[in-house]
Amino acid sequence: MKKLSGILMALCMLIMLAANPVQVYAETLSDDSSGFVLLSEAVPDAILEIRYYSTYNFVGERIDGYEEPLAFLTKEAAAALKEVSDDLVQKGYRLKIYDAYRPQKAVTHFMNWALDVEDTRMKEYFYPELDKEVLFPQGYIAEHSGHSRGSTVDLTLFDMTTEKEVDMGGTFDYFGELSHPDYTGITEEQYANRMILRDAMLSHGFRPLAEEWWHFTLDDEPYPDTYFTFPVNSDSLAPEELTAETVGTEQITGETAEETLETTEVENQEITATVIDNQKTENTSASSLWSRLREAWGNETEGR
Repeated sequence: MKKLSGILMALCMLIMLAANPVQVYAETLSDDSSGFVLLSEAVPDAILEIRYYSTYNFVGERIDGYEEPLAFLTKEAAAALKEVSDDLVQKGYRLKIYDAYRPQKAVTHFMNWALDVEDTRMKEYFYPELDKEVLFPQGYIAEHSGHSRGSTVDLTLFDMTTEKEVDMGGTFDYFGELSHPDYTGITEEQYANRMILRDAMLSHGFRPLAEEWWHFTLDDEPYPDTYFTFPVNSDSLAPEELTAETVGTEQITGETAEETLETTEVENQEITATVIDNQKTENTSASSLWSRLREAWGNETEGR
């Protein structure tokens, strides 16, 4: 059945490719990182657990563009997040960051993974209720992400008293209704915890996402039409942004994240795309292709 689904998807793509010439991005791509800061410098109380640097994510391997376990944000988003952090620290919480700026090549990695319907190694952890074939039509994966504009952050709360993550009634990056912020099938305490995070973020200029309790974007983001391409590594920001003190800020590496989350060991194998074998480095073509798929399937939402 999976092979048949893959064949049908490939036929759909080939028909649309024949009918539509390759187009370029309507949005702007940029590798200029001058408007970004290191999140651990801007928000020193934050804990970093950069999931896409690890193998514990819905793909099951380190994601392209995440070359170090660092987090970047635009200066404006970082300043607003610092205000959120200051308020929550007074209430006994710290912010734990799962993801911030996301290079466009990482989004393309997600798209290529979605094309390979045979690769379901992380299904039981992140999308047990869904068939992989529906992830793009239902908007879980898309050719663009607000994260690539630099003012979106995925995060949760860390309780300084218990020294544990706050129970949100669902895990980060779970694909399903359970992740909707207003989902009522959780306990009152879990729902209240989601609202603590949500209220704090909205109070300082962030807007939520209806499908993910952990996802927030600065409402007045400085680059609403620009998708950035520079990788997440120490060389991407100006030297003054990466002092010894800030690089040493508390971080949880990929290996530590896997241990603390008590996951099973995931083999870090290379995904072989069954439909397109060279899209990983072809950002423009990949975006054009998936834009046509989105139109064909009626999916006009921006993913993740």
